[in-house]
Amino acid sequence: MISVDVEEKKLLITNLGGRIYATDRICTHAEADLSTGFLSSEGVRCPLHLSVFNLENGESLNPPAEIPIKIYNVKIDDKEIYVEV
Repeated sequence: MISVDVEEKKLLITNLGGRIYATDRICTHAEADLSTGFLSSEGVRCPLHLSVFNLENGESLNPPAEIPIKIYNVKIDDKEIYVEV
């Protein structure tokens, strides 16, 4: 996982099982930085209250977070990662 700032957006770029995902980096529950969280086969786990977010659709898989994180389209071209923001 790496964190990237693009203008005012705080993004999280994640490689999970060889697939690249781009999402918002800030937890929707308590504004923790997800880049300091934990990555598992389920998604990214918030370091603060341990909610897990699915990287494909942004949905929270468990409380306390209820609001999904935003996901962004990703394109890989010639080993470059492009994110549609």
